[in-house]
Parts: sequence; C-alpha cells; structure tokens
Amino acid sequence: MTDSSPTLNNPVALVTGAAQRIGAEIVRHLHRAGMDIAIHYRNSSTSAEALRDELEAQRSNSTQLLQADLLDMASLPKLIEQVATWRNRLDLLVNNASSFYPTPIAEADEAQWDDLMGSNLKAPFFLAKAAAPLLREQNGAIINLVDIHAERPLKEHPIYVMAKAGNAMMVKSLARELGPEIRVNGVAPGAILWPGEGLSEEAKSTILSRTALKRAGDPQDIARTVLFLARDAGYITGQIIAVDGGRTTQH
Repeated sequence: MTDSSPTLNNPVALVTGAAQRIGAEIVRHLHRAGMDIAIHYRNSSTSAEALRDELEAQRSNSTQLLQADLLDMASLPKLIEQVATWRNRLDLLVNNASSFYPTPIAEADEAQWDDLMGSNLKAPFFLAKAAAPLLREQNGAIINLVDIHAERPLKEHPIYVMAKAGNAMMVKSLARELGPEIRVNGVAPGAILWPGEGLSEEAKSTILSRTALKRAGDPQDIARTVLFLARDAGYITGQIIAVDGGRTTQH
C-alpha cells in the first residue's frame, strides 16, 4: 500500500468494532488516507450510520456497513464475502472489536470465558483465515489491536489478559504463516480511553503516574500507528507496537 490520491480502485480496509471509540478513529484516518472502508459493527447501528454519513459526505461510495456478531463463526466468512461482492478486493483487515470487563477468579464463569476468548482471540483468528485469500492477492496486511496487559496482567481481568496474550502470539504466528504475501502486526494501547464503566480519579492518576509521559493518550495516537503499519511499513511484520506513553518502560 502506498499513499496516493483517491481513485476508482482505492485500497479497501475492513475494520471490526468500527462504529465507536478507537475503531471509529481508525476508520477516519484510513479513509482520509484514501482507503475505502467496510465498517463492521454488532449493535451500534446508530453510531455506524452516523460514521458512514460523515465519510460519505467527504467521498461518495467509499464505505460499506456490515453488521455481524463475531461470536457467530458462520458470520465471519460471510463478512469477507460481502467485502468481495462490494469491491472484489481487500488490502487491510483491522481486528479491533473486543470485549473488556473484569472477571475476578472467584466469580468468573464459562459464559465470560467464551465471550472474552471469542471476541479477543477466536474471532480475529478465523476472520484472518477467511480474509487471507483476498489479502494475498493484494499483498495486504492484518493489524490486531492487542493490549499492553497481554504482557502485564491487569488485576481482576484474568480471562481478558489471557485472551490478549493469545492475540499477541497470533500476530507473531500469522506473520510466519501468511508471509511473504501478507504482513501481520499489532498495536498495543495503554491509557488511551478509560473504560465505559468509570474508574475513580485516584485510579486514573495512579495509572498515568506509571507512564513516562505522565498523561493519557488519544485515539488518534492509535489510528496513526495503524495507518503507519498499513501504509508505510512494508518491511515490518510480526511486530507489536506499544502506544502507551512509556508505560511498559516503568517498573
């Protein structure tokens, strides 16, 4: 992928969990760089439609909305088939969709395991498998949203961090399995957006004090890194870039 002005045959990206938060910012950055975007969402139809309308106002016929529950394995190849029907190409898959919530071990149950492992590990793997033939035709790329806690456990989130640890290994493993045609990389956010169920101000201050930059990041920091890996990093594969303000340098 190279930076170029929009054409009738623009590069195509599929971004999962793309209607809100970091996913929506990734979509905006890729679209601004000239890519056409398949915007996946599960339940956030209103936000997905608003994002589509925003981007279509900038460049018509440049987006596609795709609704699916990624825990339904049968929906994954269908997503890729819909992209192929729409544009007959795929240059980039961004596995952004994720479930995140605490599962203290005394309260953890099998449904939580299936949900967290499914959204953070199983779905990205099988979506990558389904996308590989189209991506291979374009010498495309896969980018997973990982997490700095794949290496540093987050208290009371054992299932989530185990799933993200598997996701991190998926990046490295698929880079070998899908090369040389397809590059596979990851982005590991730190303190970018606080969870929907709020942390106390004290907890936020503690987290930020553990970063080298002593401040929170912004979704644009993640989006810019995704764009770099997709467009400008032709000799980078199997790598995970931590976008965490230096959190992983602190003890």
